[in-house]
Amino acid sequence: MGIKFSMLGSSSSGNCGLVETDSCKVLIDAGFSCKRILQMLDQLNVSIQSVDAVFFTHEHTDHTLGINGLSKFAHIKFFANRDTADAIQRKLTKKIDWQLFETGASFPFKELFVTSFSIPHDAYDPVGFVFNAKANEAFSPHSSLAWVTDLGHLPKSVSLKIREVDILVIEANHDVTLLQADTKRPWSVKQRILGRHGHLSNETTYELLASASDSQWKKIYLAHLSKDCNDTALVSKLFGSLQKNGSPLDIIVVDPI
Repeated sequence: MGIKFSMLGSSSSGNCGLVETDSCKVLIDAGFSCKRILQMLDQLNVSIQSVDAVFFTHEHTDHTLGINGLSKFAHIKFFANRDTADAIQRKLTKKIDWQLFETGASFPFKELFVTSFSIPHDAYDPVGFVFNAKANEAFSPHSSLAWVTDLGHLPKSVSLKIREVDILVIEANHDVTLLQADTKRPWSVKQRILGRHGHLSNETTYELLASASDSQWKKIYLAHLSKDCNDTALVSKLFGSLQKNGSPLDIIVVDPI
């Protein structure tokens, strides 16, 4: 079976990823318009008719913008915990048939085994996800993926959980110096971003990856980069020195769009 992952797009403006097995496709978040998500899928030769579900991490617009349009496709299931579902539903005119789960719960969905876990962010009940599938070298050598964006710090419980996956999607949201020098954001917003329920800086994420010598990571996506307060060249230079067992880590810096 195995897992393939494609990042449709990620930044402070929108986030959406695609997890595939040989007979199952799910989106993680839907932070772009439905029209744009369909265009992104089309670029991957993926039909929206083959997408089985969307898993939401939290209610912020950069993770939920496309739900209204996607809800027109009756076959798609929408997963969220109760507080996140309620917060998203309040913004919508159409009632969604939510597939609810308890934060911290693990459950099967088709070929996937999904685990949710709490993360520290300024939302109602934000979560990260781990997706597991049986390995199948013919389809993909990767059997597990963790998605953990939008968190102000990394609790030990989260750090331990995400070390056990093949593919890690984690945020490197901002460069602290660029954020502090930014003239577009008021002081209160900067304090929110830098706070313990805000976003991970490049330096914090680097320290995590550098300290996790016992991890299983085969590929790492650095996501949720700020367009204004980060720079892909800075990120690539900082993380380019990371190694595991004497070899460079396979790190993809997701260009913010």
